[in-house]
Amino acid sequence: MTSPLRNISPNNSGAAASLALVLSFTGLILLTQSLFIVPAGQVAVVTTLGKVSGGSRRPGLNLKIPFVQSVFPFDVRTQVRPEKFATLTKDLQVIEATATIKYAVRPSEAGRVYSTIAYNDREVYPRIIQPSLLKALKSVFSQYELVTIASKWSDISELVERTVAEELDKFDYVDVRGLDLTGLEIAEEYRAAIEQKQIAEQQLLRAQTEVKIAEQEALRYETLNKSLDDQVLFKLFLDKWNGKTQVVPSLPGSNSASPSIIVGGRK
Repeated sequence: MTSPLRNISPNNSGAAASLALVLSFTGLILLTQSLFIVPAGQVAVVTTLGKVSGGSRRPGLNLKIPFVQSVFPFDVRTQVRPEKFATLTKDLQVIEATATIKYAVRPSEAGRVYSTIAYNDREVYPRIIQPSLLKALKSVFSQYELVTIASKWSDISELVERTVAEELDKFDYVDVRGLDLTGLEIAEEYRAAIEQKQIAEQQLLRAQTEVKIAEQEALRYETLNKSLDDQVLFKLFLDKWNGKTQVVPSLPGSNSASPSIIVGGRK
């Protein structure tokens, strides 16, 4: 008599175990391909078959469709880049300096940057920042003569920063966080001329200040002299009189035309 239960052979149990192992391995691969982590200070642009889909992914754990979607990270922290440049002034003098710009990619605009300009954040500076920076530097310095540039360096630095920010705002890709101009280099003969002009301006300012002081002193003495009549002088004398000095009238206000006479004090 045969048993209604079929015996499971060792070969069948091994095949089932292999299938389970394959399925587990496949599931693990799909899971790892579906999850990705965006580090702090970055955002991720996700593309579906090469096309940007959705907004920028924020830091933390994120999901994507395995093998269909790809991830491209963009650094949105403040970047600091020095740019050495040479340009002409209004009086056609060549100057050289270094412009250090601080900027950051706007997190919400990473997808648009990827679609239109750069596939990664390393291309942001040469393709977005640098052209606008050099354009602003040439535009600003061409408006001033060399002497003005040397004497108003900090003011011009602020003007360049505003000009760069305005230029980049037209595209709305990045934020300008600051800009510093350092290391101004000019020809030695022009440097000496600038120093001489500054010394002359300081001497002129000092002379003008001394003239104003002298005019104020003269006006003060003139006003004082006008107010010093006989009665005022007599009152001042009485205020200071020690009781020993002999005074010979006439007193102020008397009919005598001769002024009061002060004689040496008595011992």
